[in-house]
Amino acid sequence: MLKAVILIGGPQKGTRFRPLSFEVPKPLFPVAGVPMIQHHIEACAQVPGMQEILLIGFYQPDESLTRFLEAAQQEWNLPIRYLQEFAPLGTGGGLYHFRDQILAGSPEAFFVLNADVCSDFPLSAMLGAHRRQPHPFLLLGTTANRTQSLNYGCIVENPQTHEVLHYVEKPSTFVSDIINCGIYLFTPEALRPLRDVFQRNQQDRQLCLALGEDSPGLWPGAGTIRLEQDVFSALAGQGQIFVHLTDGIWSQIKSAGSALYASRLYLGRYQSTHPERLAKHSPGGPRIRGPVSTFRKRLYPPHCKGGPISCGCRVRIPAEVLILNSIVLPHKELSRSFTNQIIL
Repeated sequence: MLKAVILIGGPQKGTRFRPLSFEVPKPLFPVAGVPMIQHHIEACAQVPGMQEILLIGFYQPDESLTRFLEAAQQEWNLPIRYLQEFAPLGTGGGLYHFRDQILAGSPEAFFVLNADVCSDFPLSAMLGAHRRQPHPFLLLGTTANRTQSLNYGCIVENPQTHEVLHYVEKPSTFVSDIINCGIYLFTPEALRPLRDVFQRNQQDRQLCLALGEDSPGLWPGAGTIRLEQDVFSALAGQGQIFVHLTDGIWSQIKSAGSALYASRLYLGRYQSTHPERLAKHSPGGPRIRGPVSTFRKRLYPPHCKGGPISCGCRVRIPAEVLILNSIVLPHKELSRSFTNQIIL
């Protein structure tokens, strides 16, 4: 039995994604024609033995999120639940806070996926690697150039065993060209180090209070746990954390520009993974160059042309307009050409 946890953050996070997240929560923003986290859910649902998918974050469960979860449960015939944090708890705090829900039913292991990543999600390959060599933590890694690596968590591995020997989050100098993809496979034993961090945070808080130093800025709360700094960095080299390398597509989705890039990556895969999402040529229809995806009710705008683009329903685009490498949200009427734009 397997489970999956998708960390969706909350409205106080992802400020670089504004103003795109003003109209719709970031996890539901359309990337390649579907909500961002739908790519994650689809990948999880395809793993044999998957029994439940949990979303953890501190968004208020509004109508749009509720409707999405209801539709997702029906489409993939899986329990998909949202667990709301009482406060922002970091990348590991929610896992520890909701540990009972995660461990209910005694899963063999559970995937943990950050919502703001684009990937082909090689989850079955990760599961195979884990079963051949079980360990509490398995991280998905990919390679980056020396400059790019400084923006991510960097992994130094043993090339023979793939054990993580050293982990540094966003180093100031070059450490390794292997970076953390924000996609993990944990066993139930992986929650023990999170418990240790929680207890240590509690002790530090009590000491702080005893010394009369009660600064919320210094002590955000015992429940706040950073997987990368508090767990991966601390446990690297102790035989508990391993890395599975992928050469598939991957990127972060932190800004409007990165959303366009992620959309282009997904659209490029649709011919083999989701051809039904791509617009087709038709006599008298629009001229299409490159992958074009429509979403919501799959209503294709009468004169939309160009690509790669993701186009919402009920969008009116005159015949002389060319749209390239863009995302067009629903109910828009365009009067000029666009390139590399998100049209709100």
